[in-house]
Amino acid sequence: MKQIIAIGGGGFGREIKELKIEKYIVEQSNKKNPSVCFVPTATGDDSKYIENFYKAFDSLGCKTSHIDFFKRTINLENHIKEQDIIFVGGGNTKSMLAVWRDWELDKILYKAYKKGTIMSGVSAGAICWFEKGITDSWKDNQAIIPCLGFVQGICCPHYDEEPERIPFVNKILNDELISECIAIEGFCALHLVNGVPKYSVSFANKKNCFLVNKNDSIISNNQIENTETIQL
Repeated sequence: MKQIIAIGGGGFGREIKELKIEKYIVEQSNKKNPSVCFVPTATGDDSKYIENFYKAFDSLGCKTSHIDFFKRTINLENHIKEQDIIFVGGGNTKSMLAVWRDWELDKILYKAYKKGTIMSGVSAGAICWFEKGITDSWKDNQAIIPCLGFVQGICCPHYDEEPERIPFVNKILNDELISECIAIEGFCALHLVNGVPKYSVSFANKKNCFLVNKNDSIISNNQIENTETIQL
């Protein structure tokens, strides 16, 4: 079974509190002490972010590790194949993907994904798995960028959290640059199984994921078809 858990915003990067979504991710592995690897490339391997990862997932009984790209880098293929879960942090998606492709981590992750390693992450770590993502990697504007293409679709995180997100999605729909967009609110995750959206997982009050599209000049936000809502 192939799984992706894409988080729109929130989690241990902001605060280590109830760890609701982290527990949910760990539970999907069906292992008592799963191996979880953090990939913090999008923040340039920020030390505080890495520290929070270990605090969060160590407390859940996981076997934890992380990958550095801005120090000497481990053997990526050997390490990734030992992992049950990959968690990708938020930050600059464009820069992150450029580094990954240069090291061929994108290919290594895809092999692991096909073999059943759970792929998860927040913001940059959410959109990276899709064909395309909506990013604020540029300081002054939103943009659509090509991502890894593990699953179909265009994804936008922080849909209700950052004021520029909804206007940008509306603009690119009106300009016919896209036909639809998967939008994930903060404190919500979209859980895809075998490439298909299956669960909208809220870890705050009534957060959700939407399919945003335009019909007869009207932009609508609808529950993603055939998804079940889980409130943690």
